[in-house]
Amino acid sequence: MSRRHSAEKREINPDPKFGDLVVTKFMNAIMLHGKKSVAESIVYGAFDSVQAKTKQEPITVFHQALENIAPHVEVRSRRVGGATYQVPVDVRPERRQALAIRWLITAARKRNETTMVDRLSGELMDAANNRGSAVKKREDTHKMADANRAFSHYRW
Repeated sequence: MSRRHSAEKREINPDPKFGDLVVTKFMNAIMLHGKKSVAESIVYGAFDSVQAKTKQEPITVFHQALENIAPHVEVRSRRVGGATYQVPVDVRPERRQALAIRWLITAARKRNETTMVDRLSGELMDAANNRGSAVKKREDTHKMADANRAFSHYRW
């Protein structure tokens, strides 16, 4: 890691259909091997499926799902006097969003529907309703932080 300069944030263009930056970040995270059009078709297909099933605007369902998945606290390892402690710390907003996107995609890929569109739409609807494995991941993270609250004075 360079000591002189911090890494600059890359400029991201909003997605063509909804004009939302978060959807573009989500698409970029789903994308494999640089195949943006495939990722775009997966995300937009999942949004169409969500709209058909819930009769709600898919962007609001997507943002609600991300809000339900995003963690508020997490544990970081901190070495003090030869012992390693799991210290609970608050999560920055950018990291909250990144973790929510990553957990949503991981949970969708682990589902057992036939196509990725079905998996993603199912996980989005589950997360919007506070169910699903991505929300469980957030709950586990919060439980671990709560269990290690005694070490919070080691926060740096």
